[in-house]
Amino acid sequence: MKRAFVAVLAIIGFVISGPVAMGQESARDSLSADGPYILYRADGVEIIEVDVDGNISRQKYDKLPEDFTFRVTDHKGNYPFEVSLHPFSRDEWLITDAPRRTFVISDPHGKMNCVIDILSAGGVIDEDLHWAYGTDRLIVIGDVADRGNDMIAIYWFFYRLQKEAADAGGRVIMMLGNHEPMDFGGDLRYTKSKYPILARMLDMEYRELFGPDSELGRWIMSWNTVCLIGGDLYVHAGVGGAFYRWNLPFELINTRMSEVLPMRNRDRKALSDTLDFLYGSYGPIWYRGLVTQEERRHPITQDTLQMLLDRYEVGHIIVGHTVLDSVTAFHGGRVIGVNVDNSHNRKHRLTRALLIEDGHYYSVNDDGVKTLLIPE
Repeated sequence: MKRAFVAVLAIIGFVISGPVAMGQESARDSLSADGPYILYRADGVEIIEVDVDGNISRQKYDKLPEDFTFRVTDHKGNYPFEVSLHPFSRDEWLITDAPRRTFVISDPHGKMNCVIDILSAGGVIDEDLHWAYGTDRLIVIGDVADRGNDMIAIYWFFYRLQKEAADAGGRVIMMLGNHEPMDFGGDLRYTKSKYPILARMLDMEYRELFGPDSELGRWIMSWNTVCLIGGDLYVHAGVGGAFYRWNLPFELINTRMSEVLPMRNRDRKALSDTLDFLYGSYGPIWYRGLVTQEERRHPITQDTLQMLLDRYEVGHIIVGHTVLDSVTAFHGGRVIGVNVDNSHNRKHRLTRALLIEDGHYYSVNDDGVKTLLIPE
């Protein structure tokens, strides 16, 4: 039987708990519920978390039991759920089968309420926040990180949901955006202040809390960047003429971008011309030219778009990254942009997810209303 988090504390390891860096009350007041961060050290496992009052706890264990579980909430203590650690590996990037339903969201950006509401509206999760989509599929096209106060909670939520889906014969497919590499590389321009404040109070760099020696870091490093799924191409930002000319194997893109994820961006790009392109403005996590006509974004031409579709034998390219007013089809339905201002669209019941059901493409809002996106 699974032991509760508190029970484990009494059984294994030793505990260092309570507020860190006494006297830094103003910094602590800026914190909110966060974590846990599970770090694998040479001498054991360290777990760091913050409660809703901003108190930091650090627990050190020689070894975690196989049935170790812990509780996660959003930054206010809402949406509680239990997580068990589990093995994982890189997901397939080429998946030819298509279930009856595929639900697609993008750019959660640390807003737990937005994630829970749209997945509930789509029937992907039940009222207890468990997988309810059976053998069907959820795809998240990057950018869990930054902007909001719940990014670590959302990581853990999808970590758990991925296992539940697999157990039910379904899939949760996680993909890298541009903000995961930014945080891994120490670029915190869009990160809420609570995260670097926590790191300073721990006398650490924030990037150390989810690097390659952490459970979440290892999991995120298993995500792919480009996927061919059910006859469509999925990528966080986009692919254009430069991507076509480089003609890189998807296996190389996915493994190389993940391998260098823990590095700073300048160091990744200095390793090779290939990585300089992949992590650059025309690469798959930054290029916006599929969904905009702004000249500075180098919009794709119709000929190049068709060449990409033909090369990869796909009917659609599905992207996030660029904020749109609603889930939108471009180029006669050949490109679909999924990223929106999730908080705004949630409030105003505007579309924020893509549903592919029985071969038809719909946009979905928080009432679960489906609107045919690509006319028959």
